[in-house]
Amino acid sequence: MDDKQIKSKVIASLVWKFLERLGTQGIQFIVQIILARLILPEEYGTIALIAIFISFANVFVQYGFNTALIQKKDANESDFSSVFFLSLAVAGVFYVALFFGAPLMAGYFENKMLTPLLRVLSITLFLGGLNSIQNAVVARNLAFRKLFYSSLGAVVVSGIVGIAMAYNGFGAWALVAQQLTNQFIVALILWFTVKWRPGFIFSLASLKGLFSYGWKLLVSALINMLYTNIQSLFVAKIYNPAMLGYFNRGQQFPSLIVANINGSIQSVMFPALALKQDNLHRVKEMVRRAIVTSAFFIFPMMVGLAVIAEPLVIILLTEKWLPCVPFLQISCAAYALLPIHTANLQAINALGRSDIFLKLEIIKNAVSLVILGISLFYGIYAIAAGMFFSSVASSFINAYPNKMLLDYSYMQQMKDVMPSLLLSVVMGIIIYFVSWFNMTPGLTLIIQVTIGISFYFGMAKLLNFECLTYLLVTGKELLVNRNKRK
Repeated sequence: MDDKQIKSKVIASLVWKFLERLGTQGIQFIVQIILARLILPEEYGTIALIAIFISFANVFVQYGFNTALIQKKDANESDFSSVFFLSLAVAGVFYVALFFGAPLMAGYFENKMLTPLLRVLSITLFLGGLNSIQNAVVARNLAFRKLFYSSLGAVVVSGIVGIAMAYNGFGAWALVAQQLTNQFIVALILWFTVKWRPGFIFSLASLKGLFSYGWKLLVSALINMLYTNIQSLFVAKIYNPAMLGYFNRGQQFPSLIVANINGSIQSVMFPALALKQDNLHRVKEMVRRAIVTSAFFIFPMMVGLAVIAEPLVIILLTEKWLPCVPFLQISCAAYALLPIHTANLQAINALGRSDIFLKLEIIKNAVSLVILGISLFYGIYAIAAGMFFSSVASSFINAYPNKMLLDYSYMQQMKDVMPSLLLSVVMGIIIYFVSWFNMTPGLTLIIQVTIGISFYFGMAKLLNFECLTYLLVTGKELLVNRNKRK
């Protein structure tokens, strides 16, 4: 496949991946708003705590080998089937551990509801194991249209189930039912749309070959997961489920935006980079394009979201969720740097350097744990602020190896994203002054969003931003090619 064909397939995949993210996350966003109005913060906090334990188990079920399947150029049926059966076996082991360990966790966190909720929600481990293999097949073939249909169908059905149960007073159980239904529908649709079935093959030789690459990613994911969730564990233990609900809800809005934009780019980027891993110059170009494009969209959204946080929360979630506003604003600053994190790490993985990836995870999480340890002495908001300082440090650490691998230094990356950052900050200052007019939350929000979007894209066009020009040219090329095919 030549560069032109790869570019065409990557762009088409990116469009479908973005549509999948936009459609599913958009519907999920609406569902979460409705659920937040029906369910108490402490019930959300309980499910957030349970999600930590399930996330820990999912690292072993879904990570490492699955990424190795995408990276390996000549992955065969033996590889896929062996990883499938291994994933199910690991899911079974962790399900048993969580089932019998649930009462101990409930006692430690003084929350009796943890036991039944954890035992039921842990069933998602088996569905996640199946879905991860199907996702690897889709990613290898850049067939992201299939994920669009499965994700959209799942979020609609699961949303209806969750809302119906919440409306009828099931509380936290509504969230459990929603997540279980979502995973089941995704697995069901992919089963009929992805032309892959596990064979009765289990090869230790295949697993050994994948293990040499995948174990480092597995350990890296485990380290990252432990740090990401250890904050929530401290919040749950030191404070209460309601505070954990505010803490996690504050992260949800910026996380949703980043998942739509940066997640779409990175999901397509890894298999695309893997295809061109022998051409370092081309890999550098693709990494740079991913960073610049992600930053162009994510920076203004994070700055804008931080500014409009209070009226947004009042309108969407009601005033009972106002304590989540400071956490939301701090999370915006932390998530804004995600394009630099992920693009650099994807490049390192695609080049087959999972050894470097593991070292980076150890170093940056050690730094982050030090920051967390210091922040614990200064209260809940300091814990949240520690996320931002950790993100700044991690962005530098993640970028450092690519100065050697791709001749693309951290300073060059900062120079590439600086125009978007500066313009976003100016936009944020302008829309902040709108709040001084003491209008209703709804009117304030409408005016801020309108001015922010108009100013940012208008100035980007006026200043001839490289990224905007590239997107406009690429869009025209896609339309021309589409018309030619017709």
